[in-house]
Amino acid sequence: MTLAEMENIGLNIALLIFSGYIFFIIYDLAKKSNAGKLGTIVLFFALGLGLAAFLVKSIVVEVIGGGV
Repeated sequence: MTLAEMENIGLNIALLIFSGYIFFIIYDLAKKSNAGKLGTIVLFFALGLGLAAFLVKSIVVEVIGGGV
C-alpha cells in the first residue's frame, strides 16, 4: 500500500467522522432550541445542504477525472 492510498483512506474516514459530527451538532442545536419536529427537519435540510454540496462536489470532481 502506497502513501497516497493510505492518505486517501484516511481522508475518507476523516470526512465520514466530520460528517457525523456535523449532523450531531445540527441535532444538538435543534434539541437545545426546542425546534420541534418541523423545525428539526428544516434545520437538517438547510444546514445539511451545505455539507451535501461539499460531498457532491468531491464526487463530481472524481467522476470528471480531475482527482489526482
